[in-house]
Amino acid sequence: MLDATPRKKLVEVRDLKMHFPIFAGILRRRVGEVKAVDGVTFDIYEGETLGLVGESGCGKSTCGRAVLRLYEVTEGSITIDGTDIADWSPEELRKMRPTMQMVFQDPQASLNPRMTVANIIGEPLDEHRALSKKERLDRIYELMDHVGLNRDFANRYPHEFSGGQRQRIGIARALALNPKFIVCDEPIAALDVSIQAQVVNLLEDLQNEFGLTYLFISHDLSMVRHIATRVAVMYLGKIAELAPREALYDEPLHPYTQALLSAVPEPDPALEAKTERIILKGDVPSPSNPPRGCNFCTRCPQVMDVCREVDPEFREVRPGRYVACHLYADTKSAAAPNAARSTRQPSEPLRE
Repeated sequence: MLDATPRKKLVEVRDLKMHFPIFAGILRRRVGEVKAVDGVTFDIYEGETLGLVGESGCGKSTCGRAVLRLYEVTEGSITIDGTDIADWSPEELRKMRPTMQMVFQDPQASLNPRMTVANIIGEPLDEHRALSKKERLDRIYELMDHVGLNRDFANRYPHEFSGGQRQRIGIARALALNPKFIVCDEPIAALDVSIQAQVVNLLEDLQNEFGLTYLFISHDLSMVRHIATRVAVMYLGKIAELAPREALYDEPLHPYTQALLSAVPEPDPALEAKTERIILKGDVPSPSNPPRGCNFCTRCPQVMDVCREVDPEFREVRPGRYVACHLYADTKSAAAPNAARSTRQPSEPLRE
């Protein structure tokens, strides 16, 4: 019997903007701004993983950091566990930190080289919990067990570990305060391919064990297909398409999503020969001077006159499928013209 209980939204982001000022001249006057994130809206439900994908420089990592309020947001609302934190002061945010944590992209840069593993994992406990020395050590050992680190390594330093082990230390640190929501900012990008599957499988196991909710930021479309429940595609600071994983990979609606998925290599030579590549012409515009109308209009193979004048609304065109494209302005049941049909099967990383 199906569970009819509605899912709870743990994270609600509405019209989030993150603009960085540009200063120039002797007097350092403000002459413009970089629109790194420009009006992003999405929800993340409890226990799910929302994959956030896009090419380098599209604003993925900035969006993830802004959601955790590591930046002072320019505009918009960020509601986590029923509380809007967009305008909170650092003192107020400190109380919210145990609920939301982050796993950073580069494990070597995100770990203090002068601290032992035990001190790195135990630092959040020192800041937010009043534990005895024994309780603290027991919790550190427990966290090391959860992420597959030998307890004997507790007094070693980060440089004595491999990249995959360092990322496990970062994951253990993020889990220390029992968070509900974790932003994974390209957690496998700096790792060898052979280790990437192990880290992703670890994140999945921890999610099942603790009921975690992830925002998984990545440019690896195959890995996102494996781990994500739903996928949001970003281009030049905006979300172009958001949809359930299989629906998006099987039938991408937005022209940019179609081009992005057509570039994914297919290991089967027979299927690779049948795959039609969509080659985008030109370069990505500068986020400090985005084009008028749709951000993608300068490279879109299906561009129309209205695209160069009017910014398309990000709207639901099918149940659970959201697209910002004028191709779907008049109907909620339209099929994408010349949509690139995917013949690929979900790639399954090897288990540990």
